[in-house]
Amino acid sequence: MDIDWLRRFCLSLPHTTEQIQWEDDLVFKVGGKMYAVLVLEPAPVWLSLKCGTEEFAELIERQGIIPAPYLARAHWISLTSPVVLPRTEIERLVRGSYDLVFAKLPRKKQLLLAKAPAGKPRKGKA
Repeated sequence: MDIDWLRRFCLSLPHTTEQIQWEDDLVFKVGGKMYAVLVLEPAPVWLSLKCGTEEFAELIERQGIIPAPYLARAHWISLTSPVVLPRTEIERLVRGSYDLVFAKLPRKKQLLLAKAPAGKPRKGKA
């Protein structure tokens, strides 16, 4: 499974941090809040991310996209494999998830991140 392209894409988004959580999940965050979870070991899901209410309802109707375990009530979806959607569509969904999470950050945190140079991606909390 080639995850490098997705990792590079996530780390290209401003102020993204990454960390391993729950033993084998690579979690991408902005402002300390997760926007994408990439499963590193074989599992029933490959990638989970947040989406809008309408898009959530549309996406879970598609083959290979399910409500994300534990996070579906917050409109998170999971892709069962990296070939469910083309890369460009996955990147669009990840960017949308990033934007939704950033928009929900407290205004003060958004302003702090906007003032800080994006710099190199870091591991750990932002």
